[in-house]
Amino acid sequence: MKQTTIFDVAKKLGVSASTVSRALSNHPDIKDETKARVRKAATELQYFPNTIALSLKRSQTKTIGVIVPLIKNDFFSSAISGIEQVANRAGYTILLCQSNEDYETEVVNANLLMHHRVAGLIVSIAQNTKSSEHFQSFLNRKIPIVFFDRACDDIEASKVIIDDRKGAFDAVNHLIERGYKKIAHFAGPQHLAISDRRLKGYLDALELHRLPRPNGDVQHGGLEEQDGYQAMDVLLKGGEMPQALFAVNDPVAIGAFQRIREAGLRIPKDIAVIGFGNTRISSLLDPPFSTVNQPSVEMGRTSAHTLIDTIHHKVTGPKTLVMDTQLIIRQST
Repeated sequence: MKQTTIFDVAKKLGVSASTVSRALSNHPDIKDETKARVRKAATELQYFPNTIALSLKRSQTKTIGVIVPLIKNDFFSSAISGIEQVANRAGYTILLCQSNEDYETEVVNANLLMHHRVAGLIVSIAQNTKSSEHFQSFLNRKIPIVFFDRACDDIEASKVIIDDRKGAFDAVNHLIERGYKKIAHFAGPQHLAISDRRLKGYLDALELHRLPRPNGDVQHGGLEEQDGYQAMDVLLKGGEMPQALFAVNDPVAIGAFQRIREAGLRIPKDIAVIGFGNTRISSLLDPPFSTVNQPSVEMGRTSAHTLIDTIHHKVTGPKTLVMDTQLIIRQST
């Protein structure tokens, strides 16, 4: 079957091919009524523009690259939805990659997106990423980057983050106000900025209430369920249990929850637990977990808006946007 061309659409409507082209690219000189007629005819004739050919012709693309650590993570899947909503409305498609929390895979992803000539990049880095060289290559080629949630702080790019320190402070302050004094913290990787900010929030709350930082009650690890399970196992074998636990994120809290249950302990009677992220499963556990809500969809939307504005030169220079968190109190505390 012969492939439909732009000339077929133009012939059907009795207009020029250039009018069809400008209508499909949402050119401001074309009336909305004409744009609607062109889109309707293109759909009926099953005409699809050759975006690769257009990219080569114009030396630009309508594709945005997105790299996240784990698509299955509720936070990132919700953020991707926000990115896609904004990108699609602006006429962009997204090319999605996941690093699986691995630096080397992240580098491969970045190189892949570079070869696909993306117009810009939205990234949340892997938990073991310590170098930003693979991202600097984009900036060297004038391809803008927006980091969200987890960012490389040694690179001049826009960032969309939350107030991690305040969110952590609110969580630990809540535990202290509920009467818990000996509070452990399962922290993330030491080199990761979100881990550092959440640790500082934890310490801020202890300092405000003049509580000493318990020896051995801060454990650095990864950001996944097995890390929480292993950290709780260390505490259980150590003999002296804390009254409460603040985890760097919900997956770590859930891993700790599993080990607590295996030990025959009760939440919150034997130990209270609070996470960070407000993933869907946190409200489905028994008991439902207290946590800190991150506006994931809105972070995705804001990241996409920021990137597209940068692509169209509406933003000059990198900027950092900090979004608020919300404490969600449930039965685990």
